[in-house]
Amino acid sequence: MPRLLVIEDQRKLLQSLKRGLEQAGYEVAAVSNGDDVLPLVRSDQFDGVILDLMLPGQDGFTVLRELRRAGFPLPVLILTARDGIDDRVQGLDLGADDYLVKPFAMPELLARLRARLRREPVGRETVLHASDLEMDLVTRKITRSGAAIELTRREFELLEYLLYNKNSTVTREMIARDVWKETWGSTLTNVVDVYIKVLRKKMEADGGARLIQTVRGLGYALRDE
Repeated sequence: MPRLLVIEDQRKLLQSLKRGLEQAGYEVAAVSNGDDVLPLVRSDQFDGVILDLMLPGQDGFTVLRELRRAGFPLPVLILTARDGIDDRVQGLDLGADDYLVKPFAMPELLARLRARLRREPVGRETVLHASDLEMDLVTRKITRSGAAIELTRREFELLEYLLYNKNSTVTREMIARDVWKETWGSTLTNVVDVYIKVLRKKMEADGGARLIQTVRGLGYALRDE
């Protein structure tokens, strides 16, 4: 069972987060003061951190900086009401793996956690599968039921991302940031949707079942049928 550390000073929200995460199958430790984080991380083991920015004691940016200086390598997701671009950039530059603005939807938070916790930074697979789809990351060959599929570089990167997050919902914002390496915006929303449409057309050219599913109100998921 993945173990998370949640740092949030609003008591009701902290209780709600803890309850929702535990219902989703996580073990949760919760603190409300930034000064308590580093000692707890040093004495306990966690698979990821959910971090508010506006905290008593050390603020979230300071906590994040100290975590990374101390060698904490695991995912840190910032969850905050601070929605300015400068705040997002600072958080990501300091080492955050994701940035989600309040108010938020619990399904999106869970999707972001799944995407981060399922990622394998070392020794990851070189051949990815979903149903009858196969992607070889070394030869860059993609086949479905043995038939080759030709993709552009960006299409390949997008499909690779969906395969690494197979059976998990990824939002358009996550795709924009992790595949395009750009800040989220309405123009990029349309670009992501266009690329998904093209991928579907190429993957379903020979009558194959739809693998990339639309998750209404959230984003997309590649299902292993």
